[in-house]
Amino acid sequence: MKLLQGIIIQEKFYIYLIAFAMAFLISLLTTPLSKFIAFKVGAVDQPKDRGMHKKPMPRMGGIAIFLGFILTVILITPSIEAFEWKQISGLLIGGMIIFLLGFFDDIYNLNAKLKLLVQIIAALVVIYSDIRIEFVTWPFAESNILLLQNISVPITLLWIVGITNAVNLIDGLDGLAAGVSSIAAICLMILSMFSPNPIGPVAALLTAALAGSCLGFLPYNFNPAKIFMGDTGSTFLGYVLAVTSIQGLIKGYTAVTIIIAVLVLALPIFDTTFAIFRRILTRRPIMEADRGHLHHRLVDKGYSQKRAVITLYGISGGFGIIGILLANKDTQMAFGVFIAMGIVLYMITKNK
Repeated sequence: MKLLQGIIIQEKFYIYLIAFAMAFLISLLTTPLSKFIAFKVGAVDQPKDRGMHKKPMPRMGGIAIFLGFILTVILITPSIEAFEWKQISGLLIGGMIIFLLGFFDDIYNLNAKLKLLVQIIAALVVIYSDIRIEFVTWPFAESNILLLQNISVPITLLWIVGITNAVNLIDGLDGLAAGVSSIAAICLMILSMFSPNPIGPVAALLTAALAGSCLGFLPYNFNPAKIFMGDTGSTFLGYVLAVTSIQGLIKGYTAVTIIIAVLVLALPIFDTTFAIFRRILTRRPIMEADRGHLHHRLVDKGYSQKRAVITLYGISGGFGIIGILLANKDTQMAFGVFIAMGIVLYMITKNK
């Protein structure tokens, strides 16, 4: 049985690899087009006090990420046995709403309340296409399953909107959001591949396409950046990561399911959580931008943009590895990785 399962996974892995490569090439080749469109419609980021750049930068690189992901999903996803048009349609329609919201926000700098309302609508589209957190496995519940019932919709809504904005908030240094999203997508792909969830293979393909789209854009976005992804890309990345984590992970593993999902997306989740508490304590609007994010703190300590970004890649990757190890019930190794991360971070901080 294990041999048969291994053969099936190996055969599907080729499909994931094709999806990754296709999304990578589409994103790579369409990024110059994104740059042209950004200048054409006036989606240009001007230098500001809390920013890291001293010259105007086009900020619609998310167009390339969107095209890489959407075209790959439409062309390849139907080849997966567990494929369901209803769920994929919900993902694509919701993704289109988020993409258009980001597109116009990059041009007109839309009101925060309006953006939140549209994000809620996009999340509801997904929820009512049968992608929701209906239950989670939990050791303290009867039969190890905790049914969410009436709170399923609000919890799913909070998860999707929360992760969408969390990824948006970490988009503050060249290559940071694209790289962290790539790492999270690859970790989710690995977890989805081995998930007992019937739609795990679909989630694995979606995350492979997302990782490819991000990495295809990264050569243009890594420091010194030639283009920003803008809200067109960052909110779209957060949205897709949130939805695919529900499909392939949250309903699939045992006992520490929620913890695993949080660990894979730890960097944007923790950074956003601390930002909210920081603004509440200082009595500032929650949606108001500041320089208190982790990436800003590293730069203020003297890190170069590249070093700060690579450090955060390491943190994100470390948490992802811990999540994978916990999913495979290797708690000792997970704890060892956590301790090693702590030691390395302490040494890096001490040296500064």
